[in-house]
Amino acid sequence: MSAQPGSETITLELPARLLADYPGTRQEFVQNLRLAAAIEWFREGKISQGKGAEIAGLSRWEFILALGRAQVDLFQGTDEELSEEVQRGLETYREHVAADPPEQDRSA
Repeated sequence: MSAQPGSETITLELPARLLADYPGTRQEFVQNLRLAAAIEWFREGKISQGKGAEIAGLSRWEFILALGRAQVDLFQGTDEELSEEVQRGLETYREHVAADPPEQDRSA
């Protein structure tokens, strides 16, 4: 497998029996290993969904689906952080509506 521009190749030494017993190809083994690492690092809060998807070689949506299959919560934060995020979203929405209010039907 050749490295893509801007990437690095890592060599991992594993017992030969592990690969011999794997029911798929070596490429599938590597893909599953990357996905498992990305899921665990996301679960630990070390990486974002986007970074996890990049590590796993998936789209963000595919990574979110993989997190669901692994029964990993999509929201990695405290209740306070979630509340702050919701508040920021509400403020952004209010600013957008204030800057460009929707047309109102005044015929009634």
